Amino acid sequence: MSEPYHRLTWPLFLEFIRLPAKAASMLPFVLGISYAGWAFQQFSWVNSLIYGLAQLAIALFVTGFNNVQDYFKAKDQSYQQRQNIIGREHLSPWGMLALTIVILLVSVILGIILVMRTNLSLLVIGAIGVGVAILYTFGPVPLSRLPLGELLAGFVEGYGTFIIAVLINMPAPSPLNLMLGRRTFTFSFDLGWLLQLLLAALPVIILNAAVMFADNIADMDQDIKNQRFTLPYFLGRKRALQWYRLIPFITFAALILGVLTRALPFWSLLVLATWPLVCNNTRRYTSKPSKDKTFIFTIQSLLTVGGTLLLTLWLGILF
Repeated sequence: MSEPYHRLTWPLFLEFIRLPAKAASMLPFVLGISYAGWAFQQFSWVNSLIYGLAQLAIALFVTGFNNVQDYFKAKDQSYQQRQNIIGREHLSPWGMLALTIVILLVSVILGIILVMRTNLSLLVIGAIGVGVAILYTFGPVPLSRLPLGELLAGFVEGYGTFIIAVLINMPAPSPLNLMLGRRTFTFSFDLGWLLQLLLAALPVIILNAAVMFADNIADMDQDIKNQRFTLPYFLGRKRALQWYRLIPFITFAALILGVLTRALPFWSLLVLATWPLVCNNTRRYTSKPSKDKTFIFTIQSLLTVGGTLLLTLWLGILF
């Protein structure tokens, strides 16, 4: 007779959804609503609160669902039973799957409420985001097992979240709009508006994708055992680390471009003051890529640059 599954305690739940990493997941949302205040002098408390809760729920779902799928798809029994939290703590895998689905449904319901308060274009963007979140680890060929999976997920999470956070604070007429007829539909968008938002969010998009890239570098040996072949596998560890060392240069070049094109306020040049810390964090991570010891430095770089960028947007609003 098999041993009964253990109960899910609060500390185990927080580990299951990797709470410390949620600050990074919420960063594009906070930046987006602040950007709407600076660039367009618009802000809606109600819409922002609804979307904030929806974004938090989808972030919890992504991490939890990844843990569940990693458990089910594991080829390495040692990983499944000793490293994955579900096997290590003898939690019910189907129970944890049900929990993640409930969290996803909460996000979807909040998203539908937001669509009803704004316009149907959010439905398209939200559906793409939810689709990427599910397919990142689900399906016959999950996105996480493809060479560019983390880059796609990083782009969707960083740019998609930013767009929605700005859009929900914009009054009619919306720069994105979907109109449905009996037999036709019309989707209109302001290309200049989309490019402006891309330039504004690019530094955080790059660092967001870099966090996922660093995660896969650190997990490379374990991923190979589980037949999960990510971008670092195809590049090789040495070349992957060489590419990762370019992240600070690409990030700050994107920041300067955003300021020069006026997609970001002049205050955003203050973010350049974080250059030494980001370079030091990059050096510390690449010297010994480790999920337990040095991966935290990649998140620290994202939060430092993103947090400073957020401060400069607030300075732009005030002055």
